[in-house]
Amino acid sequence: MQDDSTSEIKIPDKLYLKIGEVSEIAGVPSSVIRFWETEFPRINPKRTSSGQRHYRKNDVELILRIKHLLYDKKFTIQGARQYLGSVKSGNKSSDIIEELRRELINIRNILTE
Repeated sequence: MQDDSTSEIKIPDKLYLKIGEVSEIAGVPSSVIRFWETEFPRINPKRTSSGQRHYRKNDVELILRIKHLLYDKKFTIQGARQYLGSVKSGNKSSDIIEELRRELINIRNILTE
């Protein structure tokens, strides 16, 4: 799955990228990427013997997708995690819409109490 915003970004054709390179590509600080690793277990860079992170192209694509969901689509971390989980597991968009509808009704009920 490639969003319009991520398809414009050129990821270098390298086997591994360091966190600084990924940070520059994604336009977010390295600390944000490290935080996202804790929140999104699918971001799983290889580690060198010295502990340095090496990201593969699919890791960078996932980071760009997460950035798009959080920054452009205004998802919460939990919402982005659920969305990515549902996309990975192949849920139909109608299931996602129904789940969102239920969540919005719950939020409305909380706000009107």
